[in-house]
Amino acid sequence: MSTFTGLNTAASALSAARRGIELTGQNIANQTSAGYTRQRLETSAVAAVAQAGRFSAGAVPGQGVSVDGVARLGDALLDSRVRDALGAAGFWSVRAQAARTAEATMAEPTEAGLAHRLSQFWADWQDLSNSPDAAAAAAVVLNDASALASQIAAGYAAASSQWSEARAGVERTVSEVNTAADQIAQLNREIRDALGAGRSANELIDRRAVLAERVSRQTGATASVEQDGTLTVRIDGNALVSGVEARHLVASGPSGITAGQPVTVAWAHRPDQPVALSGGELGGALSVLAPASEGGTLAQLADTYNRLATTLAERVNAQHRAGATAAGEPGGDFFDVSAAGPAALSLRVVPTRADQLALAAPGAGAFDSSNADAISQIGSSAGSPDALWADFVTSFGVATAGDVQRASVAEVAAVTAVGAQQSVAAVDGDEETINLLTYQTAYQAAARVLTAVDEALDVLINRTGLVGR
Repeated sequence: MSTFTGLNTAASALSAARRGIELTGQNIANQTSAGYTRQRLETSAVAAVAQAGRFSAGAVPGQGVSVDGVARLGDALLDSRVRDALGAAGFWSVRAQAARTAEATMAEPTEAGLAHRLSQFWADWQDLSNSPDAAAAAAVVLNDASALASQIAAGYAAASSQWSEARAGVERTVSEVNTAADQIAQLNREIRDALGAGRSANELIDRRAVLAERVSRQTGATASVEQDGTLTVRIDGNALVSGVEARHLVASGPSGITAGQPVTVAWAHRPDQPVALSGGELGGALSVLAPASEGGTLAQLADTYNRLATTLAERVNAQHRAGATAAGEPGGDFFDVSAAGPAALSLRVVPTRADQLALAAPGAGAFDSSNADAISQIGSSAGSPDALWADFVTSFGVATAGDVQRASVAEVAAVTAVGAQQSVAAVDGDEETINLLTYQTAYQAAARVLTAVDEALDVLINRTGLVGR
């Protein structure tokens, strides 16, 4: 073995230590980068060259160190668990947020709520029955009746507006998923080419993992790494991204809540076949936008406002028609509901003056108020508008509490999964500092070996044979 071999050994040690310092600097630089996974230098000892012949020196040391690659210290199982947890968290967070927003617009049980307005309406009729000749009491009935109709219409409009916002959100999410799918497919191409050429693709894999997690939260998608390094992303068992090819989604369905039809998401190349989204933000949004018959949160709320308006008009009109005005004329409809369009939006008060109110029983006299008293009792009767609204508010509150609880549990599970993932993949500043000192010391030692070999060669070349001259 040549004495110059020591130079090669020291040079390989210097190169490995330098690469280690650079890689540690890369980890430290990306300590706060989203999705970055820490990396480690993989090295191995170079075996000794076989020696044979007259001048062989017997057992000799190896040929230095070889840099085999850069390992990405992630865990595929933990990554998969994070994607699953994010899909569930996305689904329940959307449902819980929609339910909380709708519950806030209902404002129950406060004085701004519809239940209080209904109670006040019946109390106004009771006050009018006590003072049938009081113009002020009649004016209060007409004014509060108009306010009640307006509040029912406003409640329906709020539900409709929230539905439209959620519908627009579906379009935005679908567009974001399609863009992310294209980016994952492009990264698959770059990663496959890099791995095939023997280059490191760790940073590309990190970017792809972030996109895959985002798609999982949005759609509940699953993902798996193939042998060539590409990532296959599946929704409902079908590939959104396969190799370097990406498919697109498309949303279809009504643009307004009045249609009563479901909003669906399908494959762009097969728009007539909806995708069964049982997770992710898209799945949660579709469940919120579902028709009332399928349990849609907002459609059920809007339908309740319509049924409330219809029931209120039917019950009050039936009793009002059974009475007579102060002039002895038969009572007509108190509320009017249009047959076209949502009942909640078309509800209006028919009488405009006090003398149009049918307060008395037919033939009982101008100052009789028994019919007004009967109208005031509607709110406490079986099947009243108050009972309908109270039953819905109670059931809606229970459902909202359930969605909020599930969302909280799902978020905790997602945070726990991310925490477990980061415990393996995240950069630890203290650990990197120790690694930096280790590689620095190794570099200094390798440099000292190089100096020692250089000095030995200097003696061998320049001073051998000069003794005695």
